[in-house]
Amino acid sequence: MTDAAHLHAVAEVRTAHAKRYMGQLCKHFAHKVPAEVGETDATVSFPFGTLRARAEGDILTLDVAAAPDDLARIEDVVASHLLRFAFREEIAVDWRPV
Repeated sequence: MTDAAHLHAVAEVRTAHAKRYMGQLCKHFAHKVPAEVGETDATVSFPFGTLRARAEGDILTLDVAAAPDDLARIEDVVASHLLRFAFREEIAVDWRPV
């Protein structure tokens, strides 16, 4: 989603399990929506927005895009699921607008 009608937000999450969490997110969402996961990159296409994720070392970068009315929703969906998967450690998902 790159047109002006969509807003973007990015969160860089520090974790020793960046690649594993990226895979878990995509596999989980793939049960209901289109998702593609590669070695270091992944994309999930929700009806209300898109998640692009990248795992590099101990950083999981989450980039979400959605219409203005849906941006908070996609941020919440992605963050809440990641926090559930990462329950064994304290991580923070701090979104910043792009």
